[in-house]
Amino acid sequence: MADHIARAPALRPVALVARCASVMLLLAGVAWAARAVWEIRLAVAGEPASGAPDQGGGTHRQLTALENSYHSVSSFGGGVALLCAAVFLSWLWRVRDNARVLSGQKPRYAGFWVYLGWIAPIVNLWVPRGLIADAHLASDPDRPAPLVLNVWWVLWLLGTFSGVGLVYDDGADQVIARAYSEVWPLLASDAAVIGAAVAGALMVRTVTEAQLRRAATWTRPAADVPASEPIRP
Repeated sequence: MADHIARAPALRPVALVARCASVMLLLAGVAWAARAVWEIRLAVAGEPASGAPDQGGGTHRQLTALENSYHSVSSFGGGVALLCAAVFLSWLWRVRDNARVLSGQKPRYAGFWVYLGWIAPIVNLWVPRGLIADAHLASDPDRPAPLVLNVWWVLWLLGTFSGVGLVYDDGADQVIARAYSEVWPLLASDAAVIGAAVAGALMVRTVTEAQLRRAATWTRPAADVPASEPIRP
């Protein structure tokens, strides 16, 4: 009999990873603000007489000290963003799993969408927000999705697909050239990313608190879930 019965579903701890995700989001915002400061410094300094770092035809001139420091700031920001993404996805997995336990229903989106939903064309315009909105709905079914969720998502889309934001093909040398010639689009995109980071930290806190409130009144069901129906697909 024990071979056919699984343990009753249990909630996964989420408070600590939520705090880590919020901190990492804020750090990512600080890192992106540093990029914006360096881009302003580049614009104020002006392009050297020797021209842009990328001279074309595979030729690159020697970088100035300011341009070298921008490369360092940009690399640091990229590393922080990658670490932030890993922690954020860990939080998203947990709130999604907990939402399934709290609601007793199969999630609208399969587990692979936690990752694929961010990179698959077209669907990445709504799936990540839908995953979080569903987690909040399972935690607080009497209230609509929090406003901060929509603010975060709009800023995320602006910062990601603005052409100079998180998703672009240009390397640091090309961004430096843009800072010399057209810094305002760079700064507008940076502002959207920074705003998304701050709103994201608030969103993580809001969704997590709703889930913790629901969990405080949740009663664990009897262990009658068939083993062939795992909690996490």
